[in-house]
Amino acid sequence: MSATRIDGKAFAATLRERVGGHALGFAKAAGRKPGLAVVLVGDDPASQVYVGSKGKATVAANMESFEHRLPDDTSEETLLALIDQLNNDERVDGILVQLPLPAHLDEQSIIASISPDKDVDGFHVINAGRLSVGQSGFVPCTPLGCMMLLTDRLGDLSGLDAVVIGRSNIVGKPMAQLLLDANATVTIAHSRTKDLASVVKRADIVVAAVGRPNMVRKDWLKPGATVIDVGINRLPPEPGKDKGQLVGDVAYDEASEVAGAITPVPGGVGPMTIAVLLRNTLVAAHRNAGLEVPEGI
Repeated sequence: MSATRIDGKAFAATLRERVGGHALGFAKAAGRKPGLAVVLVGDDPASQVYVGSKGKATVAANMESFEHRLPDDTSEETLLALIDQLNNDERVDGILVQLPLPAHLDEQSIIASISPDKDVDGFHVINAGRLSVGQSGFVPCTPLGCMMLLTDRLGDLSGLDAVVIGRSNIVGKPMAQLLLDANATVTIAHSRTKDLASVVKRADIVVAAVGRPNMVRKDWLKPGATVIDVGINRLPPEPGKDKGQLVGDVAYDEASEVAGAITPVPGGVGPMTIAVLLRNTLVAAHRNAGLEVPEGI
């Protein structure tokens, strides 16, 4: 048996196209494009790449991109003032502060200063609270993207046994909540879980989000399980090569022999994150303008 490869790249492209079409409809109704403001502090190379790709994707989806690049030594006061300005700017529907921030800035207080209604990253405690009690808010982009891939593949998740490996606020906890809301039976496993392999072995759905390369092996998996690999890890380069291979938290080749379906790394969950960010911005734009959110988005 060889697992079906879940193509996140293709799914994300379709979602972005759909968002772009609805963004044109929004512009007609509201007299302006949906707007996403991205704030980058410092010159972290990976963050610069992410911000650049988010800007391009925003424009390609018929939205307005507002980029704010601040120097590494920007004070918290200056950053909070900028966020306040963006909170009050009617052209801006979504605000994203690129993480990680330089060490002298308090990430929690920066995230808390973003209006929950413009928090398209879904990191604000109010949005985390809304998710936990089943109210509509914004859900972090990566877990929501994982959920879209799962429901596209499996349909109804009622009664399925799901194990989420990892308990971060950005992926693990919201992922577990989304699965619970979909009536799955959910276990959150982590570094202190006893006999992790046997916990994972009973799962119909496995979501791996721990940042440890190739940690989940084929003998951990129940035959036919659906495996969503959120990990992106770069292995040390092989002799004579500049860059090491990108791998997930799941040993893909061997897991594919047992799983029913699996996301690859790269090309699985990664492309979904920006697509869902655009989707969240479109939803925010409709809510902020008092318009009905399009169905099926």
